[in-house]
Amino acid sequence: MSFEHVLITGGAGFIGSTLADRLRADGVGVTILDDFRSGRREFVKDAQAAGAVLVEGDVLDDDVLDTAMEGCDAVFHLQANADVRHGLEHPQRDLEQNTIATQRVLEAMRRHGVGTIAFSSTGSVYGEPEVFPTPEDAPFPVQTSLYAASKLAGEGLIGAYAHGFGIVGLVFRFVSLLGERYTHGHVIDFYRALRRDPTRLRVLGDGAQKKSYLYVQDCITAMLVALEHHAGDPGMHVYNLGTDETVVVDDSIAVITGHLGLSPRLEHTGGRRGWPGDSPLIHLDTTKIRRLGWAPELDIRTALVRTVAWLEDTPFVLDDAPAVAR
Repeated sequence: MSFEHVLITGGAGFIGSTLADRLRADGVGVTILDDFRSGRREFVKDAQAAGAVLVEGDVLDDDVLDTAMEGCDAVFHLQANADVRHGLEHPQRDLEQNTIATQRVLEAMRRHGVGTIAFSSTGSVYGEPEVFPTPEDAPFPVQTSLYAASKLAGEGLIGAYAHGFGIVGLVFRFVSLLGERYTHGHVIDFYRALRRDPTRLRVLGDGAQKKSYLYVQDCITAMLVALEHHAGDPGMHVYNLGTDETVVVDDSIAVITGHLGLSPRLEHTGGRRGWPGDSPLIHLDTTKIRRLGWAPELDIRTALVRTVAWLEDTPFVLDDAPAVAR
């Protein structure tokens, strides 16, 4: 990798801590910034043991950001509020933690002369598009969640800073991710519910929603491939990250319950959407990132099974993990 030391905001979370371990294994210096509202100290033990620096604090605090940014030559801005389903209950949270936080990171980069940012956006910015698989240049519809709207605003800020100040801005629009250290989303919600009552499972919506998922290690590989490709290439570069397949929600439940050896009765709440902002179909076109030589190694079924197996082996995450959906 062409960078010597990187900052990872949200570095104690699912994606950030996995990225920190990967970079340390490759010999890249890492500073982890996290306030541990949702990140886990257990997740960063290995990275710290391998030499990663931990800065504990809020990304909205400029003094904390300046401390964390010192000596870095790139930023992975992964910190965010990812509570899509309950966004309408606390509408200011997405603005503060997703949009304003991104502007604070960009300004800290300017102060410290850091020229590259990799940003975790979301496939939810496409709302309910008319084109499937959905490419990066698809027209944006009316936004259907505050989470997606706040992420799209963050993308706009990165584009403006890239144009105005000559930075390299990598924007990654993820589908939902699966894998080890997964702590929020419908898989853990289902798993927690089945532990309470293995005979029945409440499913938001009609269960026919089609989703796409990506294994976390495949996601990190894609980000690193794009980062290397665009090193020293000012401007904003947008990539969809996902697989070429989708899975119906009820079919994903069948994979989960099959792995657990359960046959619960499914109780659907009805409707094409499980909640306001839930997209009935998510399927991203990943041709652009594949042209750089990347391809996912795991299919959705395998990623689901690995995630459930990790949850079985790591019961502490069930005690206080927030029950939210991406």
